[in-house]
Amino acid sequence: MAESNAFQCDEFLIDLENVSFSYPGQGQVLNGLNFQLRKGERLGLIGPNGSGKSTFMHLLMGLIKPDSGSVRLFGQPMEGEKDFKQARKRLGFVFQNADDQLFSPTVVEDVAFGLLNNGKTPKEAVALSKKMLQALDLDGFEDRITYKLSGGEKKLVSLATVLVMEPDVLLLDEPTTGLDEQTVRRIVDLLNDLDMGYVVVSHEFDFLAKTTRDIFAMKNGQIRFQCTSDKFKPAG
Repeated sequence: MAESNAFQCDEFLIDLENVSFSYPGQGQVLNGLNFQLRKGERLGLIGPNGSGKSTFMHLLMGLIKPDSGSVRLFGQPMEGEKDFKQARKRLGFVFQNADDQLFSPTVVEDVAFGLLNNGKTPKEAVALSKKMLQALDLDGFEDRITYKLSGGEKKLVSLATVLVMEPDVLLLDEPTTGLDEQTVRRIVDLLNDLDMGYVVVSHEFDFLAKTTRDIFAMKNGQIRFQCTSDKFKPAG
């Protein structure tokens, strides 16, 4: 949901209240933004380029800090890098460009990277990585050279690197950009089969309609409309 109400903030996994942000030398990108996500909710954000969608995602990950307003993740206020570092362990962020997420020589090394950083042994990390690749119908990709993969294959592998960490919330920034229809269908099926809440930023309404329950339209750094069924209506 995208507006504050009578529910206590501890019930929200994500809770942004009156958040504003500006890049140096530019106008305001987020302007008094309110946004909440409860456990299990699947929400979409749509809007034109420059409406603040990607900035919203970067703010949730602590990559940028708001000029004003409050950010709470999993019931805790995000007041500094230490807070975001803990929250990131429960957030899975899929970048718009898979090349920003994949940097190891082979697919299995990419998928295992986060697990190794979290203390898994190499044997455990490889076993879990292979299991995740198999779950995404990428069995046999383990030793493929990452940079030689197609755009769609890279996107699926980037999803594997995030899902193998078992996040509580998934954040996807324009997950279908540059993908063919077959890969988009695979991602739709994958998301619908997940047992977790997520937020998807996309410019493709049809994709959001297939993967999310509620869709919010952003304009000028604010959420202006909520989509339910086939119609837009004012949020709140």
